[in-house]
Amino acid sequence: MVLAVSVDMKKSARVVAVVLAAFAGSSLITACQNDPDIDITKLTAETDPPEVLYNQGLANLNAGKTTEAARKFEAIDRQHPFSEYARKALVMNAFVAYRNGQYQDAINASSRYLNLYPQSEDAAYAQYIQGLAYTKQIPSVTQDQKPATKAIEAMQAVIDKYPDSEYVDDAQAKIRFARDQLAGKEMQVGRYYLERKEYLAAISRFRTVVEQYPNTNQVEEALARLVEAYYAMGVTAEAQTAAAVLGHNYPDSQWYADSFKLLQSGGLEPRETGTSWIARAGKKLIGA
Repeated sequence: MVLAVSVDMKKSARVVAVVLAAFAGSSLITACQNDPDIDITKLTAETDPPEVLYNQGLANLNAGKTTEAARKFEAIDRQHPFSEYARKALVMNAFVAYRNGQYQDAINASSRYLNLYPQSEDAAYAQYIQGLAYTKQIPSVTQDQKPATKAIEAMQAVIDKYPDSEYVDDAQAKIRFARDQLAGKEMQVGRYYLERKEYLAAISRFRTVVEQYPNTNQVEEALARLVEAYYAMGVTAEAQTAAAVLGHNYPDSQWYADSFKLLQSGGLEPRETGTSWIARAGKKLIGA
C-alpha cells in the first residue's frame, strides 16, 4: 500500500512538473510577443565572453532594443571589469542612458568613464555625452538655470581637453545656446524689477547681460531696457550712451527705434559718453 502511494505521488509530481514547464513555456512565448524591448540575441544568462556580449549589445542597440543593449553592456562591466570591452561597454552605457532620456545616469556613466580612462580614444565622446545630458535638462528661463551652467562647463571641457575632436563645433553651439538661456534668465528678472520701478535692481540685471553675455541674443533688449531704466531715473547721459551703443551695433533693430523714440520724446538723442561702463562694454559686442 505504501508502495502504491509512493508511485502515485511520483506520477503526480511528474505531472505537476510537466504542467509547470508547459505553463512557463507559454508564459515565456507570451512575454516575447508582448515585450517591445526583448533581447533579439538570446534569453539565457549573461555568461558569454565579453566580445560576444558587446556585439549582442550593439545588435540590440541597432534594433532599437535599448533596454536589452544596456543589460548586455552592464553584464560586461559586471563580469569582465578589467577587459578592453568593459571600457567600451561603459561609454556605450552612457550613450544608451542618454538615448533613453536617463540623463543623470548618462552623466554618472560618463563621469566614471572619464575618471577611469581620461586619455582613451573615447574620452572626448564621453565628455560630449555628459555635455549633451546637461543640455537636455536646461529648462525655460523662468526656472533655475543650473543645468545651463553645467552644460557650459562640460562642453567647454570638450573644447579645452579635446580640441581636435569632431565634437568641438557642436560643443560651441551648445555653449552659445546655454549662454543665451543664462542671459535670458537675467533679462526675465530685470524686467520684473523694471515693471515695479525698482530701477537700480533692474539695471544691475541688464548690466550683467551686457558685460557677461555680450554675444548672446539678449543684448539688444538689454541695452534698450537700460535706456528705459536710466531715462526713468533721470540719468540721461547713461540713457543716451546705451542708445548710442545699441544704434552702433544694431542700427536696424526695433529695440533701437524704440529707444531713439523715447529719447526724442524728451528732446534727447543717442550720444556716447566715453567714461560710461556701457561704452566700454559696447566694444565687446557682436557688431562692435
